[in-house]
Amino acid sequence: MEVAMLNEEEYVRAYELYGQGIRAKEGTRQERFQPLLDFYFGLTGEKETEPNAVMHHRIAQYGPPCENCGKPYRTPQAAFCAACGHKRAEKL
Repeated sequence: MEVAMLNEEEYVRAYELYGQGIRAKEGTRQERFQPLLDFYFGLTGEKETEPNAVMHHRIAQYGPPCENCGKPYRTPQAAFCAACGHKRAEKL
């Protein structure tokens, strides 16, 4: 399953909208975070219903694609791929 990820510029705006939803005093949870969900949909065309999930869709949070299976390393510093167990040839 492919997940649309946010670059740093997009993430900064998503973070602002997430903070506004956290600080909002009125409205349902859905109403407070709707601007964030709308922003993500506008960028990606993917309908997300969980604001916390959007905050995990940040490219910089993950490492490069595994040389063996193509899935991203869990972190930029990961020494092996959690999906297939491949040992990373070069850590950055």
